[in-house]
Amino acid sequence: MKDEERIDGEIRRLRKRQKDLEDLKIWGRVLDVPTLKTLYHLANKKVILAMGGAISTGKEAHIFHALGSRGEVAVKIYRIATSDFKAMQDYLIGDPRFKGIKKSKKDVVIAWARKELRNLERAREAGVKVPAPIAVKRNVLVMEFIGKDGVKAPLLQEIAREIDAQEAFDAVVDNMKLLYDKAKLVHADLSEYNIMYYDGPVFIDMGQAVSREHPNAETFFLRDVKNVVRFFKKLGVGCSEEGVIARIKGDQR
Repeated sequence: MKDEERIDGEIRRLRKRQKDLEDLKIWGRVLDVPTLKTLYHLANKKVILAMGGAISTGKEAHIFHALGSRGEVAVKIYRIATSDFKAMQDYLIGDPRFKGIKKSKKDVVIAWARKELRNLERAREAGVKVPAPIAVKRNVLVMEFIGKDGVKAPLLQEIAREIDAQEAFDAVVDNMKLLYDKAKLVHADLSEYNIMYYDGPVFIDMGQAVSREHPNAETFFLRDVKNVVRFFKKLGVGCSEEGVIARIKGDQR
């Protein structure tokens, strides 16, 4: 049997719980031979035991629910063919952790997956609530599943009217401070669409997060602050960009 056929058979075995036609269509869009080999490698390592359905889809990546040796996990597969690698380069170039990356689309996307794992590790070590990273291989990132029994936790914007807005705001700003002050990172795309709510805010989509040494870190930081203040003001929280910056950095006047 050809290697690709053997790998494809293994992935079908991992996918045996999956019945939904739409999920099968999504799988068809992401499962090229290199990705099949990557998933087979992770299956051999027992990082993935059984694949489930898609829980999030996008131009750059699809995220699937899966079972692993640690229980429920999320499997994020970056799409090399359709990812906006030029935009990705804006967040990679200038980050001292990723010097010398080749500029092909494949190399940039693979570096991006590796970057997201390292950002998750760094944020988590600093006490920021983010999914726990588990493994990365080529364009596949495996991390903690935020949710239960295959149902992902809601985004902040989906549950905004059901929670204590002031309490959520304070928790978001506290996590921003930990990320900036202890992890020395800036999320760079923080908004109500990149924060899940599961026993409090959980920052997600950490691939674009940059170190504070990045030349655009301050611009990204101010954009994050603006997004957070805009959202919580709509919920009636008395807040300002200046106040959030002061809480995160300390009053620098």
